[in-house]
Amino acid sequence: MIAYLKGNYFHKTPASVQVEVNGVGYDVQITLNTYSKIQHLESGTLHTHLLIREDAHILYGFFELAEKEMFLNLISVSGIGSSTARIMLSSMKPDDLVRAISIADVKTLETVKGIGKKTAERMVLELRDKLAKHPLQSDISPLKHNSLQSDSLNALMALGIARNAADQAIQKVMHTNPSIGSIEEVIKLALKTV
Repeated sequence: MIAYLKGNYFHKTPASVQVEVNGVGYDVQITLNTYSKIQHLESGTLHTHLLIREDAHILYGFFELAEKEMFLNLISVSGIGSSTARIMLSSMKPDDLVRAISIADVKTLETVKGIGKKTAERMVLELRDKLAKHPLQSDISPLKHNSLQSDSLNALMALGIARNAADQAIQKVMHTNPSIGSIEEVIKLALKTV
């Protein structure tokens, strides 16, 4: 298996990039998220997954390890192939997908082209516990308000508000007030939106 490629980027498009490693050129399928990270770079490292089918060997590349891990989780779900997984990761960031799956936000998952209600529900059913046990190894620093969000979520749930509604309210509050600093403020504003 090819775990990663480190080399020069040639002929970049939003769907693929050619990577030269020691004189050998690899055609690598990428997501829009990866393309946005490499479009101005001349060289770098892509975490890869080689998919071997009867009619083709396809190499998928990801700028972040978390995106590769999410891709592998998605293709493990019955009914989601590599093309659909790539579309999902082009539409949403891995953290957003994890959040949607962990709170069973089927409506958000359905917004991705090719994902219907049954597939979204199956994804939640098959991946929710798996993602909780093995969180993605993100190359990005944790969210600025991560502990504030989780503490606020726990407080709202203790007040009897459903997890999904509480999480959506907190996300809305944090988005509209990025400089918010205390749990009390988050809870007060979130209670107004629930």
